Order: sequence, then structure tokens, then C-alpha cells
Amino acid sequence: EVSMEIEKALAPIIARLPNGYRIETGGNIEDSTKANSALAPVFPIMVLLTLLVLVLQTRSLSAMTMVFLTAPLGLVGAVPILLVLHQPFGFNAILGLIGLSGILMRNTLILIGQIHTNEAQGLDPYDAVVEATVQRARPVLLTALAAVLAFIPLTTSVFWGSMACTLIGGTAAGTVLTLLFLPALYAIWFRVRTPIVHALAAESLAPAQ
Repeated sequence: EVSMEIEKALAPIIARLPNGYRIETGGNIEDSTKANSALAPVFPIMVLLTLLVLVLQTRSLSAMTMVFLTAPLGLVGAVPILLVLHQPFGFNAILGLIGLSGILMRNTLILIGQIHTNEAQGLDPYDAVVEATVQRARPVLLTALAAVLAFIPLTTSVFWGSMACTLIGGTAAGTVLTLLFLPALYAIWFRVRTPIVHALAAESLAPAQ
């Protein structure tokens, strides 16, 4: 935004420059523009490869979709911290968002894997979801805390500061939201009912039988 305002202010001066003279942006702005241009053609390929890996890992289109839907949850924490700390949303912040999406999708894969393990051990689907969340909450939160603490020293860096802030805010908020969002999404997606609902449904069907 600052560079755009500067370019607007310089527009009258640029228009009066003699032939052969020009004003160009450089430094971090130029580097960020070049990096974004290089990333744009590769990004769709990255997304497709990520989806392919998720399908191979989960062996389910439904599970793959759920894992992919958790990736944007980090924006809830990343955007506010960038605004509060007045960090630019440039290439480094975008790089942080890409890494952040990987962290959150990994957490989702861990939770879904634990749910499937619990179901294979004979637990009711509802209990499998609840137990998986309880079992994996502490290791997931501790891993997120370790990542947040590791990125704190980078927040003072002029070049890497925006990426560090993105990862800190996104990891903290996204991890908590994943632990709340994924179990609810899984229960809704696969129509997991509580034992009470199962009992009421059985009672309502009993007279018809």
C-alpha cells in the first residue's frame, strides 16, 4: 500500500521526466514482485500435488476434502497479527501461509488417523471422535507451542519478520480451531450421532417393527 501511494505521488514527476530518464522500484519491493511472479505459475501444480498426496495418505476423497478445508483456518490468527504488528503482506507472508497450511493439514491428518484407529479398535463412531480429540490434543498443542516459540526470534528480522508473524499467529489460532473444527466437521460429514440420539432413534423405530 505504501509503495502504491508513493507511485501515485511520483506520477506527476515521472510524467515530466526527460526522455531516457525513469523512476523504478527496487529493494524489497522489487524482490517481492519477482518472487510472486515466479510463484504464480508453480502454485497450481503445488496444490494438485498436495491433493494427490492427501488422497494417497487418506485413501478417501471425503477425508482429503476435510484435510484441505482446515488449511485456511490459520488466516484467523495470521491476518490480525500482521495488522497489529504493521507487517507487510508480501512474498514472505505468503510463504508463511503456505508453510502454515502444511502444519494445519498435518494436524488434521493426525486427528483423522486417530479416529480411524479408534473405530478399528471397536469404539462407537461418536466415542472414536471424542477420544481421538482428547488423545491428540496435548501432543498437537505442544508441537504448535514449540513452533511458535521457535519463530519468535525471527519477528525482529526486517526480511523474515512477516513470515514469522504469519506462522506464529496462524499456528496458534489455527491449531486451536482445528481441534474444535475438525471433530465437528467429521461428525457432520459422516453423520456421527451421540449415543442418546441413537437410543431415541431406536425407540422411535421399535413400534414400527
